[in-house]
Amino acid sequence: MSDRLAIVGCGKMGRMVENFAPEYGFEVCARPTKAEMTNATEASLKGAVIAIEFTSSAAAAANLRTLARLGVNTVCGTTGWYEQFEAVREEFQAAKTGLVFGTNFSVGVNLFLEIVRHAASVIERHPEYEAWGWEIHHSAKKDAPSGTLRRLAEEVRAAGFARELSVSSNRAGAHAGTHEIGFDSVVDTITLRHTARSREGFARGALLAARWLIGKHGVYEFQKIFSELAGRPARKKREDPLPSRFV
Repeated sequence: MSDRLAIVGCGKMGRMVENFAPEYGFEVCARPTKAEMTNATEASLKGAVIAIEFTSSAAAAANLRTLARLGVNTVCGTTGWYEQFEAVREEFQAAKTGLVFGTNFSVGVNLFLEIVRHAASVIERHPEYEAWGWEIHHSAKKDAPSGTLRRLAEEVRAAGFARELSVSSNRAGAHAGTHEIGFDSVVDTITLRHTARSREGFARGALLAARWLIGKHGVYEFQKIFSELAGRPARKKREDPLPSRFV
């Protein structure tokens, strides 16, 4: 038997999620529009036990509060709504409903975060190096810098790299997403880069998170549960469950 899944946001990401959903044991039962989410009911979600939300920063927080109220566990891949994070978290906790959120659901990007953290912890011991961060996305992406670049910068700082980190963004064409962290000295340059070839990795990561979230309640960041999804021993968590990037 497949679990019933609602896709909130039927753009490119939503259609890709729908394409891969059967591989993860899901039957797509509802595709509510923006107007339908305004007055959504349990009936309009057609018995969905979980939802995947990929919409816009302007719509995400309201969508999440609605899904929490209806008792539907949710995976949210939208960024740019984190100024409302506390209110959304309270809704999910009060409803005893589950939420997984994240700046990026790509498995490769989450591996890249770990690589960047380790590199920064090594390089910070060498004061001759300064750092930068850069990313490019398709021209339709609104938030800049992206949530992923913000997170990469945070990982560099959390690793103890206290020197200035220069950050820049570009928006052009159809880029699925490239993120770069670099360290430069007078004598050489060290560059770390992740390039997404398509949105498939994001869709599959969101579906992995949805599979994990079945039957759970609480609010989880994707990177904090990533080790469980990847089948690796969980690394020790830092004592910063809600870092400053969400304000």
